[in-house]
Amino acid sequence: MSDFFQQGVISTLHILGDKGLDKIESELNEISRKVKTTILIPVLHSDYLRPQMKGILDTLAEIRYVYQVVLSLGRATKAEFAAVKNATRDHPLGITVFWLGNPKLRKLFRKLDKADLHLGLEGKGKSCWMAFGMILAQGETDIVALHDSDIKTYTREMVARLIYPVVNPNLTYSFSKGYYSRFTSKLHGRVTRLFTIPLFRSIETIIGPHPLIHYLNSFRYPLAGEFALDINLLRLMRFPGDWGLEVTTLYEIYRNIALKRICQVEIAHQYDHKHQSLSARDATTGLHKMVMDITVNVLKNLASEGVVLSEGVLKTIQKHYLKIAEDIIANYHAVAMINGLEFDRHEEETYVETFYQALINSCNHFLTDLVGPRMLPNWNRITSVYPDFLDDMREIVAADNR
Repeated sequence: MSDFFQQGVISTLHILGDKGLDKIESELNEISRKVKTTILIPVLHSDYLRPQMKGILDTLAEIRYVYQVVLSLGRATKAEFAAVKNATRDHPLGITVFWLGNPKLRKLFRKLDKADLHLGLEGKGKSCWMAFGMILAQGETDIVALHDSDIKTYTREMVARLIYPVVNPNLTYSFSKGYYSRFTSKLHGRVTRLFTIPLFRSIETIIGPHPLIHYLNSFRYPLAGEFALDINLLRLMRFPGDWGLEVTTLYEIYRNIALKRICQVEIAHQYDHKHQSLSARDATTGLHKMVMDITVNVLKNLASEGVVLSEGVLKTIQKHYLKIAEDIIANYHAVAMINGLEFDRHEEETYVETFYQALINSCNHFLTDLVGPRMLPNWNRITSVYPDFLDDMREIVAADNR
């Protein structure tokens, strides 16, 4: 069967041919009269200065069905924030620059310490979580779509296809997850190809069939940074502050809505962005840290679902992961060859070896700290402690953007 085959427990919406964008955008323009969509882009100031960000903003300038764009701006001085605000002031879409470094905002969030509401370390997850709160505070958005700031192959089609399943009232979805092919002159998506998918398969083999693993295995690209969801879900969901954001988002969606309201949608024939280094000898950065954060969050979520993860079980999962990952390299070699792509087998083996060691270290950490990293609280909990918190946040951000 052609590639509209449905496999797994969630709906898969494929790209079939090169037509359809005009029709989708026409529908979205009409729907936008009643449904307001906000696009959230977490961005460090250093990444904002890259050409990819300019390309994204130029592409968004061609779109009329988006209500606003929010830039969650991290690691920026007051002067750098002012420069970004001034540069985006005349953008055809309303752009709100959410300056994470605002001292008044920092002071506001320190109030949460008094209620023992854990905020954790700085990271992508925390930047998104804070911005979600600001969007909730505005009270004007129905749908939020999130994507990264370093996409080199950004197009209008990515935006349209990502949000269409959620905003269209004739469909039943409250959450859509983007997926795509990651390649240039060679295959990319290394953490997904060589770690996440083999890990999920290993867990399923060792612990047996489990609804959560079956659900995670249904996603073609579980680590994709693009998703869209109903604004009301943001009040319920918890988020990690680290690189476990994508996997934990899928788990929180699994906990909060029915599977029939979840879909994955192909948003591009090809996708490329800034590539992280492996950092084989340093577990505090690069793909090495990403793999460790993902592992701890996956294990914690499985334990939450009642799966017993003893030391013996984890060691068996580690060994089985290594076998699957090493075997799957041959499959990717064949994919590269039949498509005329470069393939460095030694490099692929090096990635697997690093990921394997990261898996061992993460499992050991999990066994010594069964609670794991604390999640950021959901926004319903925060507003129950401080009913005026969102109003105060809205005033700070509004003053920044006046």
